[in-house]
Amino acid sequence: MWKNRKMLWEYCLTLLLTSYISISCAYEKVQRYEPNWQSLDARPLPQWFDEAKIGIFLHWGVFSVPSYVGAWFWWYWKGTSPEADVVDFMKQNYPPSFTYADFAPQFTAEFYNPDQWADIFKASGAQYIVLTTKHHEGFCLWPSKYSWNWNAMDVGPKRDLVGDLATAVRQKGLRFGAYHSLFEFFHPLFLQDKKNNFTTQDFIRTKTMPELYELVNAYKPDVIWSDGDWDAVDTYWNSTNFLAWLYNDSPVKDSVVTNDRWGSNTWCKHGGYFSCDDRYNPKVKQAHKFEDPMTIDKYAWEYRRNLKLDDLLTMEELLTIMAEVVSCGGNLLVNVGPTKEGTIVPIFEEKLRQMGEWLGVNGEAIYATRPWSHQNDSVNANVWYTSKKTENGTNVYAIVLKWPTGPNLILGDARPSQDTVVTLLGYQGVFKWHGVASGMLVSLPPISINDMPCKWAWVFKLTNLIN
Repeated sequence: MWKNRKMLWEYCLTLLLTSYISISCAYEKVQRYEPNWQSLDARPLPQWFDEAKIGIFLHWGVFSVPSYVGAWFWWYWKGTSPEADVVDFMKQNYPPSFTYADFAPQFTAEFYNPDQWADIFKASGAQYIVLTTKHHEGFCLWPSKYSWNWNAMDVGPKRDLVGDLATAVRQKGLRFGAYHSLFEFFHPLFLQDKKNNFTTQDFIRTKTMPELYELVNAYKPDVIWSDGDWDAVDTYWNSTNFLAWLYNDSPVKDSVVTNDRWGSNTWCKHGGYFSCDDRYNPKVKQAHKFEDPMTIDKYAWEYRRNLKLDDLLTMEELLTIMAEVVSCGGNLLVNVGPTKEGTIVPIFEEKLRQMGEWLGVNGEAIYATRPWSHQNDSVNANVWYTSKKTENGTNVYAIVLKWPTGPNLILGDARPSQDTVVTLLGYQGVFKWHGVASGMLVSLPPISINDMPCKWAWVFKLTNLIN
């Protein structure tokens, strides 16, 4: 009798396992994405990206050698409409026979210490890093077999800049991402495809797509930040086929996120998250996840030797942008430009460390938050809101960009209940408040400057609100 029961149990268990495997396989089949936007856009955005909120963007390449006017230097010098100041710069500083390729051996990176960079990025409070592995000049920062003698292993640094940084930032618990330009200014195959009105795809077949597959397989980036797509629609770039492979079969298929720059017809329409245009800060809540790629240098993405202090964002300006972007559901991608020697200049390092200092106190109001019912306060324009659900309800965070000059903080959109508690992140104590017709007033006691939790922007935590 026991043997029969045992056999019956084993039979039932086998049926259950078979059913589970069948259901799992069917589920897996449903989750495969087809190479079209309807299918690709249905892929859920990996949760880590929405919770990370803050990233670091790095523009680095051969353009870092002249370090004048930015990554488009070659185009401004030799493009269809050369810019006079760049032409004059070359005439005054280089011999007539000098070519752009002659800059590459001067891209030395002799002081490049990826562990030191990773220390700075960790201290900044950023959660992910995006490196320009190849910009529009076509120079690859990794030893690509599809870019012979125009990569960082063959000329210049003579090392794998991408791999070294990927390893260093991951050791600090940060995620690594790769920016990659789909086009190149003067690549003959791209120019030929363009001459053919993009009816041919020789450049895509032999250069762009092989590089992208190589990047993903070699370095397993959690972000693919595409760019340089505006000359042609997505079908020329073969974008959907690459993304289908990326989401279905790549080594990062479950964690990778992508932006929307996959063709002139895809910006703010298709992709994992929208970056739309540079410095994209809509200042209103967005229905789709977005990222604001912005610069500490107000005028350039790359290190400029003629940089002036006034060209940089102040911490007040940087934190204002952060508050605006995160309140509306976005991520902030903060750009700095390393030098040709491989250093992050002290002024950029200071800004990043100050950002981290602020996040060390106020990160609760940034990381893993969600937009609240209101973003910018309707009465106090210096206040932006974020929120976070907890077991006991929803915490609301009022990011105050300017400390009130009077004894009260006015919050026009916060409706308190009798159980509402108001605290200041980084400060011990509870603040008194009283409700008014337009929201609430928070009473501000005299606080010594030595007791203030941070130097710029302060966050009030509000619990048990009605709205």
